Amino acid sequence: MVDLKGQYDGIKDEVNTSVIEVLESTAYINGPKVHEFQKNLENYLGVKHVIPCANGTDALQIAMMGLGLKPGDEVITADFTFAATVEVIALLQLTPVLVDVDPNDFNIDIEAIKKAITPKTKAIVPVHLFGQCANMDAIMELAKAHNLFVIEDNAQAIGATYTSKDGTKAKAGTIGHVASTSFFPSKNLGCYGDGGAIFTNDDDLAHIIRGIVNHGMYKRYHHDVVGVNSRLDSIQAAVLNSKLPRLDEYCSKRREAANKYDEAFRGQDQITTPYRSGVDDNHVFHQYTLKVNGVDRDVLAQHLNDNGIPCGVYYPIPLHNQKAYQDSRYNEDDFTVTNQLVKEVISLPMHTELDDEQIEFITTTIIEFVNG
Repeated sequence: MVDLKGQYDGIKDEVNTSVIEVLESTAYINGPKVHEFQKNLENYLGVKHVIPCANGTDALQIAMMGLGLKPGDEVITADFTFAATVEVIALLQLTPVLVDVDPNDFNIDIEAIKKAITPKTKAIVPVHLFGQCANMDAIMELAKAHNLFVIEDNAQAIGATYTSKDGTKAKAGTIGHVASTSFFPSKNLGCYGDGGAIFTNDDDLAHIIRGIVNHGMYKRYHHDVVGVNSRLDSIQAAVLNSKLPRLDEYCSKRREAANKYDEAFRGQDQITTPYRSGVDDNHVFHQYTLKVNGVDRDVLAQHLNDNGIPCGVYYPIPLHNQKAYQDSRYNEDDFTVTNQLVKEVISLPMHTELDDEQIEFITTTIIEFVNG
């Protein structure tokens, strides 16, 4: 699904030199490489504050902690996403409110958000799924009207650029009140272990979060807020520093591969290729996800595996049907899109090293199966 070895070969000398510098400095935690990466990412995103942390799940949890959300507060998020998004809501004893998604881009449905808002609602968590930005114009308008926080889950869309209806552009993760991201190795900007970060333009919130990530300390052994131990280590920061200048190139290569997939599948009525909302740079294709109809998706997945082609089903079970998050408040009729997507979606290999021969083999294998 992701050719990390091929990508590493292209930046091997720079990565190795940078990692060795960390080893020789012995500044493994919060060292110069971490501060360098923080500043570089702030400049890339055009955001005032980047606070690195240990992983993307921590980043989302810490963002919510920083906002001062209280047990029982309702947080609205998408039903069709990875469990980490709802997991941290539950861990903080907040009340997750899952809603359906848009049938085209799979991002959180705006009308579903409107129906879910109650006096207890305190935040909305849009997930920029598979690398494509959610409808942030509409989400920010709703948040303003109802005095809600917006926490962008940007784990899959770093590098994407959102174009507002007035034509202004902003990087994904810099539009809401706060955002989280993951540097898991398979991400568009991935390290060689776990890593994450929180973004915000709010000076006061950034100050609170900087304490939370470090045991609630601003001064050593002075614990001003309840915190956690969540820091990006210097070796991972060194890797990310080597990759960040190439992020736009990586995203462009993914778009090129997506375009080639699209062209190969053109005219195949049983295959729906990914929808792109807005302009081209709104989607960075963390995943290239098809919908298939009139085809047994699971049998197709097995056929691909039998032919040596990796594939993924993101996600096979809606969050509202997961044992940990089932709730009597949920009605199946409110999740018609998600319940259909989990039967139809299949993600194909998507990375910076895909070549034409690989794409041709993958697409030909799928088309022959579908038409067989």
